[in-house]
Amino acid sequence: MNEFGNETVERHVYPANELTGAEIISNWFREKIFLGLSFKEYMKTLITPLNIGAGLIVFAGLFLIAMRFIYGLDQVTEASNEQPWGLFLTWGLFSGVPFSASGFVIGTGVYIFGVKRYQPIVKNAILLGFLGYLFAVIFLMIDLGRPWRIYYPMAISFGTASVMFLVAWHVALYLSVQFFEFCPSVLAWLNQGYLRKIAVSMTLGLTIFGVMLSTLHQSALSAMFLLAPGKVHPLWYTSYLPWLALISAIGAAMALMIVVSKLTTIYFRNRASAEYLGSIDDVTIGLGKASSLVMFTYLGMRLISITHEGAWKYLDTPTGHWFMVEIAILALVPFLYYYGVMKKNVRLIQVTGVVTMIGIILNRFNLTLLTFNYQLPRGELFYWKEVLVVVSVIIIQVLVYRWIVNRMPVLRDHPDYPNDGH
Repeated sequence: MNEFGNETVERHVYPANELTGAEIISNWFREKIFLGLSFKEYMKTLITPLNIGAGLIVFAGLFLIAMRFIYGLDQVTEASNEQPWGLFLTWGLFSGVPFSASGFVIGTGVYIFGVKRYQPIVKNAILLGFLGYLFAVIFLMIDLGRPWRIYYPMAISFGTASVMFLVAWHVALYLSVQFFEFCPSVLAWLNQGYLRKIAVSMTLGLTIFGVMLSTLHQSALSAMFLLAPGKVHPLWYTSYLPWLALISAIGAAMALMIVVSKLTTIYFRNRASAEYLGSIDDVTIGLGKASSLVMFTYLGMRLISITHEGAWKYLDTPTGHWFMVEIAILALVPFLYYYGVMKKNVRLIQVTGVVTMIGIILNRFNLTLLTFNYQLPRGELFYWKEVLVVVSVIIIQVLVYRWIVNRMPVLRDHPDYPNDGH
């Protein structure tokens, strides 16, 4: 198979005693990295209009990132003390991390509660979660004024009373947890059966540890805004923020899995097993049912929080009108999920998943960027260079995901380990 899974190439097996060390390495790269093609043949498969366009955007983004590290943050962002949360953190951290809860949510359902209905998508969920946290850290590194000191909360400065201390430790630990949870797929790809057996034996413990970490840092990412009551708009400021963040992250994770599962059946069909492809409709209906309950809970808590803070009076303002756009989207979502599940309308549930993602991203943008320091004159929300950097990093994330799925048993079981659930 080539990078796009649409070309079959004859594979040759050579007796081990006839191969030199260089030939063994060459064959390993051919089979594992180049998908059974020679290097020249593999490179030809990459020359497509889509890949060329993506490459140009990535090159431009990497150039701007290099400028940022050489000459400073002002080369790529207009963030300031008045508008501290730029596009890098608004998208990469505050919007990205909730969707990265996919591994925590699906892994908990499968490995702790034994809901085997979602077994076919659990490896994909863990991979998406791992990449989400990995690229959240990359965005954080780009945005930090002194990124070389990112390890300080873990090794030098123990600010145990700080929300950021909790976030730093938990994101670092959970990134490691997600990596080890995905190791069975990596080790199966590398034909390391013994090491894979050890990794599989760690799954339950890692999942339990991941639940504890995710529950705290998902809520803590919004809890830090409780420290700025005069800067967060009253329609978004509430003591319920940590709970709202956690509940919406669960909804975001399930929405992501609904949407990505559908996309994999289109773009990675040749890399998926028949079991995976045949399970997507049932998985989608199950996730739609759970998402309906989660988003109803979120909506109820959101309305209670506005009442609790006495913020209804702000609705008849320009910001209040914008708030109603967000709340209208998120209020519609649970009803659409419910209707889709009742009618077993998989397509409607998938469309609702997209709407949910839009609503949650809008919520995070409103909280961190669009209405933060609402009482100050509004300048430019973000610099065009920020947009280019964000788009380029997103493309890299998609390309990394594609590279892994095309090689490792993510949407299928490895033939040496059929039906073992990892």
